[in-house]
Amino acid sequence: MNNKYICVSWLLGLVLAVATPLTQAENSKDFGQYVVHYNALSTDMLPPQVAREYRITRSKNRGMINITVLRKVLGSPGQPVHAFTQASAINLAGQGRKIRMREIREGNAIYYIGEFRVTNEETLKFDVSVRPQGTQEQFQVKFNQDFYTQ
Repeated sequence: MNNKYICVSWLLGLVLAVATPLTQAENSKDFGQYVVHYNALSTDMLPPQVAREYRITRSKNRGMINITVLRKVLGSPGQPVHAFTQASAINLAGQGRKIRMREIREGNAIYYIGEFRVTNEETLKFDVSVRPQGTQEQFQVKFNQDFYTQ
Protein backbone atom coordinates (compact mmCIF):
# COMPACT_ATOMS: atom_id res chain seq x y z
CA MET A 1 0.00 0.00 0.00
CA ASN A 2 1.51 3.35 -0.97
CA ASN A 3 1.83 6.48 1.16
CA LYS A 4 -0.73 8.45 -0.86
CA TYR A 5 -3.41 5.81 -0.37
CA ILE A 6 -2.74 5.71 3.36
CA CYS A 7 -2.95 9.53 3.48
CA VAL A 8 -6.28 9.61 1.60
CA SER A 9 -7.70 6.82 3.72
CA TRP A 10 -6.56 8.68 6.81
CA LEU A 11 -8.15 11.93 5.53
CA LEU A 12 -11.46 10.25 4.82
CA GLY A 13 -11.36 8.53 8.22
CA LEU A 14 -10.52 11.80 9.94
CA VAL A 15 -13.28 13.69 8.19
CA LEU A 16 -15.85 11.04 9.07
CA ALA A 17 -14.62 10.71 12.67
CA VAL A 18 -14.44 14.45 13.33
CA ALA A 19 -17.79 15.27 11.78
CA THR A 20 -19.74 12.47 13.45
CA PRO A 21 -19.79 13.94 16.98
CA LEU A 22 -20.54 17.41 15.60
CA THR A 23 -23.69 16.43 13.75
CA GLN A 24 -26.98 15.37 15.22
CA ALA A 25 -28.06 13.26 12.25
CA GLU A 26 -26.54 10.16 10.71
CA ASN A 27 -23.64 10.76 8.34
CA SER A 28 -24.88 8.31 5.72
CA LYS A 29 -28.09 7.68 3.87
CA ASP A 30 -29.19 4.37 2.36
CA PHE A 31 -30.68 4.39 -1.15
CA GLY A 32 -31.25 0.68 -1.77
CA GLN A 33 -28.27 -0.46 -3.85
CA TYR A 34 -26.19 2.60 -2.82
CA VAL A 35 -25.12 4.34 0.36
CA VAL A 36 -24.10 8.02 0.36
CA HIS A 37 -21.71 9.09 3.14
CA TYR A 38 -21.49 12.82 3.85
CA ASN A 39 -20.12 15.37 6.28
CA ALA A 40 -18.90 18.93 6.58
CA LEU A 41 -16.24 20.49 8.80
CA SER A 42 -13.94 23.46 9.16
CA THR A 43 -10.78 23.01 7.08
CA ASP A 44 -8.53 24.17 9.94
CA MET A 45 -9.15 20.73 11.47
CA LEU A 46 -7.13 19.09 8.67
CA PRO A 47 -3.42 18.46 9.20
CA PRO A 48 -1.31 20.87 7.08
CA GLN A 49 0.29 18.03 5.09
CA VAL A 50 -3.09 16.59 4.09
CA ALA A 51 -4.44 20.03 3.12
CA ARG A 52 -1.36 20.71 0.96
CA GLU A 53 -1.51 17.32 -0.72
CA TYR A 54 -5.14 17.79 -1.78
CA ARG A 55 -5.06 21.55 -2.39
CA ILE A 56 -7.47 22.35 0.43
CA THR A 57 -7.24 25.82 1.96
CA ARG A 58 -6.82 25.47 5.74
CA SER A 59 -8.65 28.20 7.61
CA LYS A 60 -11.12 28.57 10.45
CA ASN A 61 -13.22 30.59 7.98
CA ARG A 62 -13.36 27.79 5.39
CA GLY A 63 -15.56 24.74 5.40
CA MET A 64 -15.32 21.51 3.47
CA ILE A 65 -17.98 19.03 2.44
CA ASN A 66 -17.02 15.41 1.76
CA ILE A 67 -19.24 12.97 -0.18
CA THR A 68 -18.60 9.28 -0.88
CA VAL A 69 -20.91 6.98 -2.85
CA LEU A 70 -20.69 3.23 -2.26
CA ARG A 71 -22.45 0.44 -4.12
CA LYS A 72 -23.50 -2.27 -1.68
CA VAL A 73 -21.53 -5.48 -2.09
CA LEU A 74 -22.38 -8.43 0.14
CA GLY A 75 -19.65 -9.19 2.66
CA SER A 76 -17.81 -5.88 2.18
CA PRO A 77 -18.08 -2.25 3.31
CA GLY A 78 -19.12 -1.38 -0.27
CA GLN A 79 -17.54 -0.53 -3.61
CA PRO A 80 -16.73 3.16 -4.26
CA VAL A 81 -18.36 4.42 -7.46
CA HIS A 82 -17.98 7.50 -9.64
CA ALA A 83 -20.94 9.84 -9.34
CA PHE A 84 -22.14 13.17 -10.67
CA THR A 85 -22.28 15.26 -7.51
CA GLN A 86 -23.70 18.74 -6.94
CA ALA A 87 -23.88 20.59 -3.64
CA SER A 88 -25.18 23.88 -2.36
CA ALA A 89 -25.75 25.39 1.06
CA ILE A 90 -27.89 28.12 2.52
CA ASN A 91 -27.48 29.81 5.90
CA LEU A 92 -30.27 30.81 8.27
CA ALA A 93 -30.31 34.35 6.80
CA GLY A 94 -31.13 32.86 3.38
CA GLN A 95 -27.70 33.48 1.83
CA GLY A 96 -26.88 30.70 -0.60
CA ARG A 97 -23.63 29.13 -1.70
CA LYS A 98 -23.08 26.91 -4.70
CA ILE A 99 -20.26 24.53 -3.85
CA ARG A 100 -17.93 23.39 -6.61
CA MET A 101 -17.25 19.70 -6.08
CA ARG A 102 -14.16 17.88 -7.26
CA GLU A 103 -13.35 14.21 -7.41
CA ILE A 104 -10.40 12.75 -5.57
CA ARG A 105 -9.41 9.24 -6.52
CA GLU A 106 -6.65 7.26 -4.85
CA GLY A 107 -6.44 3.53 -5.32
CA ASN A 108 -9.95 2.19 -4.80
CA ALA A 109 -11.10 5.26 -2.87
CA ILE A 110 -13.32 7.78 -4.69
CA TYR A 111 -14.73 10.78 -2.94
CA TYR A 112 -15.91 14.30 -3.71
CA ILE A 113 -14.95 17.41 -1.80
CA GLY A 114 -15.96 21.04 -2.03
CA GLU A 115 -14.87 24.12 -0.12
CA PHE A 116 -16.82 27.21 0.94
CA ARG A 117 -16.54 30.16 3.30
CA VAL A 118 -18.09 30.17 6.78
CA THR A 119 -18.57 32.67 9.57
CA ASN A 120 -18.69 32.19 13.32
CA GLU A 121 -21.81 30.48 14.70
CA GLU A 122 -23.15 29.93 11.19
CA THR A 123 -25.53 27.09 10.48
CA LEU A 124 -25.50 25.84 6.91
CA LYS A 125 -28.24 23.70 5.40
CA PHE A 126 -26.68 21.50 2.73
CA ASP A 127 -28.49 20.12 -0.30
CA VAL A 128 -26.53 17.44 -2.14
CA SER A 129 -27.55 15.69 -5.35
CA VAL A 130 -25.80 12.45 -6.33
CA ARG A 131 -26.22 10.36 -9.49
CA PRO A 132 -24.03 7.25 -9.59
CA GLN A 133 -22.29 6.73 -12.93
CA GLY A 134 -24.20 4.43 -15.27
CA THR A 135 -27.58 5.05 -13.62
CA GLN A 136 -30.44 7.46 -14.10
CA GLU A 137 -31.17 7.39 -10.38
CA GLN A 138 -30.58 10.65 -8.55
CA PHE A 139 -30.36 10.79 -4.76
CA GLN A 140 -30.89 13.84 -2.55
CA VAL A 141 -29.14 14.28 0.78
CA LYS A 142 -29.98 17.19 3.06
CA PHE A 143 -28.23 17.94 6.32
CA ASN A 144 -27.29 20.84 8.60
CA GLN A 145 -23.92 21.71 10.09
CA ASP A 146 -22.96 24.41 12.61
CA PHE A 147 -19.59 26.14 12.22
CA TYR A 148 -17.60 27.97 14.89
CA THR A 149 -14.63 30.07 13.80
CA GLN A 150 -13.40 31.40 17.13
